[in-house]
Amino acid sequence: MEKLVSRAAQTRARLIEAATEVFSTAGLSGATTREIARVAGVNEVTLFRHFHNKEQLLAAVIQQATSLQAEALAHQDEWTQNLHIDLMHYAKLCSQMMVEHEALIRTFIGEAKRHPEAARLIVYQTNKTLREQLVAYLKKGQEKGTVRLDVNLNASVDSFCGMLLHGMLRLSDTPDILGYGREEYIETCVDMFVRGISTCQINE
Repeated sequence: MEKLVSRAAQTRARLIEAATEVFSTAGLSGATTREIARVAGVNEVTLFRHFHNKEQLLAAVIQQATSLQAEALAHQDEWTQNLHIDLMHYAKLCSQMMVEHEALIRTFIGEAKRHPEAARLIVYQTNKTLREQLVAYLKKGQEKGTVRLDVNLNASVDSFCGMLLHGMLRLSDTPDILGYGREEYIETCVDMFVRGISTCQINE
């Protein structure tokens, strides 16, 4: 029984890996379950045993891409509760995920207007838990008096993640003319964000 479970898990992992590759190169419309199954080395019937349709497979791809940050945020009681340190840790994980899945992210950005409903359901829903965890962390900061009470946490988290996304795209497109690297950009984003939401002035 354990061997069957292990084999199924391996097949599922291969399908997700293949789907990541195909979605990144062919886009949402161009990717087919037949091609994904071929790249994974299985037949299409096997694919449908694990995923009922292409949308479920795409959701699994996004969930895997965000799993690193989700795991990092899963045990908030273990965080330092220092806004700068914790958000720097999160930002680095987020940036790492974006770099590793740059082609897939660019595909979503490019096709979001042609497939708005799919983009909303897949990207927003799979990222919902991750977003809620960061909002919950900042909510604790409000309760402890380290985060301003007048800050809209949902808007703040979206703006923070937006800065990180912009940095990934810009550093990838024009790395030689910016005058700064990825590490310095992340540090700047975190510094600006923490200064904006914190109740305390950050000491230099």
